[in-house]
Amino acid sequence: MQPMAILLCLLFLLGINPGHASLSKDKPCKRLVLHLHDVLLNGTANEAEATSAVVANQTALGAYKFGKFVVFDDPVTADESLASPPVARAQGFYFYDMKTDYNAWFAFTLVFNSTRHTGTISIMGADLMMMDTRDLSVVGGTGDFFMARGVATVSTEAASLYYFRVKMEVKLYECH
Repeated sequence: MQPMAILLCLLFLLGINPGHASLSKDKPCKRLVLHLHDVLLNGTANEAEATSAVVANQTALGAYKFGKFVVFDDPVTADESLASPPVARAQGFYFYDMKTDYNAWFAFTLVFNSTRHTGTISIMGADLMMMDTRDLSVVGGTGDFFMARGVATVSTEAASLYYFRVKMEVKLYECH
């Protein structure tokens, strides 16, 4: 057997992939801190101000909005102010999927189109709303974020009946 083939077999058996650098949860290759603002259409706010709308109402199962489905196109800013210029848009949906507590499942794409970043980051996962922080999976990206993988840690900063703001710390561990 050739020496190179032996080396590759040995690396394979040891679980070492020579094509990728080792990943460390303590050292992301890119980190973004963003603030997502969701303004739910409620019948009194005009449509120009709303950034999300209920497309399916909750069911009679449970007392925690089970089955409610919301589609959104939310501004994402670099600071907490909704009046700040957006650095991206969060476009996607969430639905309440637990009968015994508040929990939602999110799937959305951060769409960047600025001088600083272009491209997308796709995020999905369970938002256990009663927890202080929650982790959603970064499952891909395009442009400046091509094939990105990582975690978006979210925490609720403000919430009312028709508005919420979450802080997102996006940590990418695979950057190409």
